[in-house]
Amino acid sequence: MADKKFILNADDFGMSNDFNRAVLYGYGKGLLKSASICANGAAFDNAVNEILPECPELGIGVHLNIIEGKALTRCDLLTNSEGKFNNGYLSLILKSKNKDFQKQIENEFRAQIEKIKKFTQPDHIDSHVHTHAIPEIFKITVKLAKEYHIPFIRTQHEQFYTVPDSSNHLNLSYPLNILKILLLNSFTKANKKLLEQDILLTNDFLLGVGYTGMMDDKTIEYGLEALPDKDLIAEALIHPCKYLSNITNSHSKEFLITQNKELLNKIFRLGFEVTNYKQLIQR
Repeated sequence: MADKKFILNADDFGMSNDFNRAVLYGYGKGLLKSASICANGAAFDNAVNEILPECPELGIGVHLNIIEGKALTRCDLLTNSEGKFNNGYLSLILKSKNKDFQKQIENEFRAQIEKIKKFTQPDHIDSHVHTHAIPEIFKITVKLAKEYHIPFIRTQHEQFYTVPDSSNHLNLSYPLNILKILLLNSFTKANKKLLEQDILLTNDFLLGVGYTGMMDDKTIEYGLEALPDKDLIAEALIHPCKYLSNITNSHSKEFLITQNKELLNKIFRLGFEVTNYKQLIQR
């Protein structure tokens, strides 16, 4: 019987109190066992002081961020005059081979990791908008993962699949998301070779790129059904946000995933164990 692991990870932990509350409530339901915290998030202090003590078995990732908010370091090639990040994804790709640019990225990543390590030991690294997947930036990420003893780094290989709901496909987002899959799958092919050389670990598959902004129980269920029946680690990334109302917001819908006991049962029936990187490391 195949040994299949499933990790539901909440990105953007620490971005706001609403995101933080979503992690707390999702953890309480048993499906959400992992979250990635953003060191420069506006609600970082609330996350580490109020939420983490209530979630002792929660796996924690470093959500590296060089695309939104204020930097922790002085890095003028990455920010505007106010210290706010001002490079889009394409700009980061085009500048990623510049040595001075790389040095500023490394210094900022280092500051973000060290800030998080003051409160908890992370078990994996990922990033806001998948910026660490850019091959030259991924090399920096690998270097720091080894230095700070963080054994897992997220990679972004997503299996193509569809859900039987035309509303998820008849929009402008879906074609763009398919292009993202093609780009990130090509990056992953090169990045996994680097991980093998440095004896670091990663997930085998990722769910959450093709249906960015449209994640729900069906996108996870059909995504897991599309995976091969073999030993694997599948991670689904969501951005759950618990607003007091307005459940039509996409982030609020993603919060509902964490509350879905029926989905949890379906995942078990598909042969997956729900876990996190922290538990995998301890085995």
